[in-house]
Amino acid sequence: MSLATSQSFTSNVELLKGKVSKYAYYGVSIGMVAITIATVLVSYYNNGTVTLAGIIQAQKTNPLLWLLDLMPFFFAFWGQYVSSMMAYEASAMVIDQTSELRAQTTALEQQAMHDVTHDHLTDLPNRVLLRDRLEQALNAAQHAKSLLAILVMDLDGFKEINDTLGHYHGDRLLKQVAARLQGAVKDTDTVARLGGDEFAIMLPKLKTSKDAEEFAGKIGRALQAPFGLEGLKLDVRASIGIAVFPEHGPDADTLLQRADVAMYIAKKQKSGYIVYDPKLDKHSPHKLTLMAELRHAIDADQLVLHFQPKVNIQTGQIVEVEALVRWQHPQWGLMKPDDFIPLAERTGLIKPLTMWVLAEALRQHAEWQQAGLDLGVAVNLSPHGLLDMELPDLVEGLLASHSAPAERLVLEITETTIMVDQERALQILTRLADRGVRLSIDDFGTGYSSLSYLSKLPVKEIKIDKSFVMDMIDNDKHAMIVRATIDLAHNLDLEVIAEGTRSLAVLEQLRELGCDAAQGDHISMPVSAADFERWAQNSVWKPRRHKQTAIKSVQPGPLPTPAAPAVKIKPDKESIESFIKENEDFLGQVDLPAELDKPGRVGGRKRARR
Repeated sequence: MSLATSQSFTSNVELLKGKVSKYAYYGVSIGMVAITIATVLVSYYNNGTVTLAGIIQAQKTNPLLWLLDLMPFFFAFWGQYVSSMMAYEASAMVIDQTSELRAQTTALEQQAMHDVTHDHLTDLPNRVLLRDRLEQALNAAQHAKSLLAILVMDLDGFKEINDTLGHYHGDRLLKQVAARLQGAVKDTDTVARLGGDEFAIMLPKLKTSKDAEEFAGKIGRALQAPFGLEGLKLDVRASIGIAVFPEHGPDADTLLQRADVAMYIAKKQKSGYIVYDPKLDKHSPHKLTLMAELRHAIDADQLVLHFQPKVNIQTGQIVEVEALVRWQHPQWGLMKPDDFIPLAERTGLIKPLTMWVLAEALRQHAEWQQAGLDLGVAVNLSPHGLLDMELPDLVEGLLASHSAPAERLVLEITETTIMVDQERALQILTRLADRGVRLSIDDFGTGYSSLSYLSKLPVKEIKIDKSFVMDMIDNDKHAMIVRATIDLAHNLDLEVIAEGTRSLAVLEQLRELGCDAAQGDHISMPVSAADFERWAQNSVWKPRRHKQTAIKSVQPGPLPTPAAPAVKIKPDKESIESFIKENEDFLGQVDLPAELDKPGRVGGRKRARR
């Protein structure tokens, strides 16, 4: 027992003993009073009066009073003994409990400190501890003039495993991966979990940067053996990004950021691992500056809208315009969406940006309405925008504030955007359609989605991707895809817009195929609102007007006079499903990936609109 504990123990004993002894003293006092009363009563009984001599005589001659006289002393001794024992026992219990509580508190403090610096699932160091160790290792490497590498690793396809087997089994897989990584490193290395399925490995005291690449290969081999979960054998691969000190950065934050960039490039290229290269880094200082300036640009109205018309092929009227955002940067000039839309998605600014585009498009629509033009306006939605549960209410509020009819607003979404979260997307699209907003499937034919699923969506039109339309004159496969898409859409009672109409020959062929509307450079490139108004005054394509101000439209050049429109017969469910199956079989015979990988396509994704 320590000196402090011993002193505390003694102090507690004295305190408790004093409290218990107080009641023993009360008992002795009561006993003395009882003896006095008993003696007085005996004296009175013997002599008939109470005198001092009688009291003394009673004490001398009565043995019972002798026994009674001894009782207070007996109880006093017994009380002191019992009180001392109780005090010692109580103090010992207090000391034991206090010591236990202190031990528990110390253990909780140590656990809390451990939890702050370690991942709760794998018990690996977390980002906090990794950064601390990395900074210490960087200081040592700087003094020793040695190399140091940081590897950031992300599991490929982990989301699918998580969604299929559940989070419990996903966590079990992460634990197995963590165990293999720990087995592959040396004691001087650090394996950390950054979050989710992302890990980091610090390799201090390297001889050459090639050592980091060899270690990345070693990690890949360590993960080659299948992982066992619920009787299943899972093949798990990883993408690894490598950054080396001092070549790729002087501090911990820079190295981690650049290793992360390299990891995403490795994941995109499916190359296993990649060493950071500035040429591949889209996160240049210029991009980082733009990220900081974008919010100000939205608030300061540095953004502008350009409009590209859509014309009804049968009537020659401009019926709609697509609003395309541009950034009028004070230093870099007019910037296209590809330069800042990805930044908005990464920084969480996509929602205010989308709201700005919608508000500005509806404001311009209101101006054209007052001028007698009856034009619809289309706005593109990103995946982040579409999956926002507040979107229908925000759109309804904007429509009301600009007194715009809902049917004149078209929201364009891609197949890929819808497939991110089908149930959530369907719920939001249904709410928008119920409010009267028109919905359009953009880039149709490039998303590899199920035609049966698309038939369930509350859309009014589809836009054939320009990769199929632009060269349909020279490419029979693309012409067949366009024809099949038009037939499919009409059987589903949907309108069809052909994007990428770049020549009169393409426009005429689209008319022969029964396409409803066209959009592309042959008609007009995206232009500002003022330029669009000037163009519309001099163009053979005339904007649709309200009935009270309508003028006769002019047919665009050599296009033949349209025949009377055929009466649309809405097919039943069975014929629709049969037609969808026929088109899926047809599209399955066309090598879409090969077609999309031809020049003009990058990874099967749509090029940026101008």
